[in-house]
Amino acid sequence: MYQDEFLNCVDCSRQFTFTSGEQEFFAAKGFQNKPNRCPDCRAARKAQGGGRGGFGGGGGGQREMFRATCSQCGGVAEVPFQPRGDKPVYCRDCFSGRSTAR
Repeated sequence: MYQDEFLNCVDCSRQFTFTSGEQEFFAAKGFQNKPNRCPDCRAARKAQGGGRGGFGGGGGGQREMFRATCSQCGGVAEVPFQPRGDKPVYCRDCFSGRSTAR
């Protein structure tokens, strides 16, 4: 059903093989596009953290945290967003207590 194809890498212009097994895997995952990069360039791009923008990137990097005063207990709250002052901010303990009380 699937046959090996030869594709050209968009980064290094080298020819690489898109094997029948890889094609079957792509089809099973619902991928509609063929790979644009050879395995070496794909691995290099992944190591640099490129290719995934927007939400759900899964970059694994450290998220910037901001300090604020908890609106409930007055303690220090560290949150992954810049508080604007127009909405309450809760520390981890107070926030988890609020979500179970709903």
